[in-house]
Amino acid sequence: MTSTLDPQTTTELTPQQRVDGWLAAFESALAVRDIERITGMFAVDSFWRDLVSFTWNIKTVEGRDQIADMLEARLAETEPSAFRTREPAVLDGTGEDAVVSAFIEFQTAAGRGTGHLRLRADDGTDRAWTLLTALQELKGHEERRGPSRVLGAVHGDDPDPRSWAEKKAAEDAELGRTIQPYVLVIGGGQGGIALGARLRQLGVPAIVVDKHERPGDQWRKRYKSLCLHDPVWYDHLPYLPFPPNWPVFAPKDKIGDWLEFYTRVMEVPYWSKTTCLSATFDEAADQWTVEVDRDGERLTLHPTQLVLATGMSGKPRVPTLPGQDVFRGDQHHSSAHPGPDAYAGKKAVVIGSNNSAHDICKALCENGVDVTMVQRSSTHIVKSDTLMDIGLGDLYSERALASGMTTEKADLTFASLPYRIMHEFQIPLYDQMRERDKEFYDRLEAAGFELDWGADGSGLFMKYLRRGSGYYIDVGACDMVADGRIKLAHGQVARLTEDSVVLADGTVLPADVVVYATGYGSMNGWAADLIGQDVADKVGKVWGLGSDTPKDPGPWEGEQRNMWKPT
Repeated sequence: MTSTLDPQTTTELTPQQRVDGWLAAFESALAVRDIERITGMFAVDSFWRDLVSFTWNIKTVEGRDQIADMLEARLAETEPSAFRTREPAVLDGTGEDAVVSAFIEFQTAAGRGTGHLRLRADDGTDRAWTLLTALQELKGHEERRGPSRVLGAVHGDDPDPRSWAEKKAAEDAELGRTIQPYVLVIGGGQGGIALGARLRQLGVPAIVVDKHERPGDQWRKRYKSLCLHDPVWYDHLPYLPFPPNWPVFAPKDKIGDWLEFYTRVMEVPYWSKTTCLSATFDEAADQWTVEVDRDGERLTLHPTQLVLATGMSGKPRVPTLPGQDVFRGDQHHSSAHPGPDAYAGKKAVVIGSNNSAHDICKALCENGVDVTMVQRSSTHIVKSDTLMDIGLGDLYSERALASGMTTEKADLTFASLPYRIMHEFQIPLYDQMRERDKEFYDRLEAAGFELDWGADGSGLFMKYLRRGSGYYIDVGACDMVADGRIKLAHGQVARLTEDSVVLADGTVLPADVVVYATGYGSMNGWAADLIGQDVADKVGKVWGLGSDTPKDPGPWEGEQRNMWKPT
């Protein structure tokens, strides 16, 4: 079967028949390495996003020429085959805008993968508009789960009579001393823990190190009122989804407890109270030398792979201002904010107007603090319930689950949208949100709050992907701003006095406490401290797409800069 179909025949075929025909022709061309024929099966404005399966990297190629270049480099070694749909294909839209989409699976010489395909009819010929290929498992290194799970007990004579706990204790004692980790993960938050669980399942010797006393302390030690702003369906960790009674927006301490529980149940090799002192790479030996302090004991580790899981942000960004040394009250970054309890009846100035600033202002206001928010630039605001409905509802919600959507399918769907055109999908959604909540936005603007919708009207997700800042998901603080309970000031801070914050226009804001909700630097600041500034400079900026929008300078990357892949 070929991918070229008579126009009348194309309209008569079912979506499943169209996808089956395209996949058969695609696999046939791949088998004979006919790259010209393969690229002809893609639209001129097509995108192929690969997550490790073809490129051993995270990479999006755009258009036929880039697809051809990728295949020239990778096709012979990859040996892709066995393409088929995982469930019936569907037709979205009508007329010229109609798109057939399907979840797919396939194999390569090295492993098995899943993905997503979108087809558009082009003068009667189905051509791929977007293709996602994602490696799921390595042949010969399949995870021991499901039918292949470990027995867990020995039925009969056991040459090693030690209990599971004794064997685990011996393994923990050896790792990092007599047995070196292949992977060292620096940072034991949810990202580091999830990676540690995956490596454990794959049988890869690894250690996750973190400076805190217990897993989850990264959350427990944040400000008292902190809750997740994204919903439970969006936040599952691998292997252990949250239980069905888990709250939609989990409080920070509950998240901390879950991460500690997850670490124990998934047997993540986790070194708490451990600080990395230095790291150097020996190119001749192809390994790292990492000095760590584990609860007062200095150890040297020699991993082959070093992963920085220190979060998408770098160090707290605290402005240097005249008068900070004479200010008599408390002053601290939002990351060190202890909560509102000590400030009842006092005056607080919170510098910043994004997520942390709003959360902290709300909690202060609710606890009897006279609080002023200093807005230095415009902020994108979206109401939580509106975002959950319009922005996430089709993929991550009870509604989505009822329609047959799973977290795995939702993740594949979201991953299948190329970053180059993602804003085109987002703009109409945020237009809907703006219309639905017009009265809400009118009230905010009447109070003097400066709003924006992103550089191109694409809203929160694109702002997050491009710069990781500049927004607030409203969970109640905006009403306090609109009705004046949270006071609002505008402009840059010029200086502090003994008892006030002075803005550039001369406005004086009396203050007993100043909170710098001023964001964070780039993640490569941690690389500079740990490995060296020269290495951090080689890595370059972390996060962003290169969209040439504010705080996301070009050139275009096509993927998140230096995230989740070799640097």
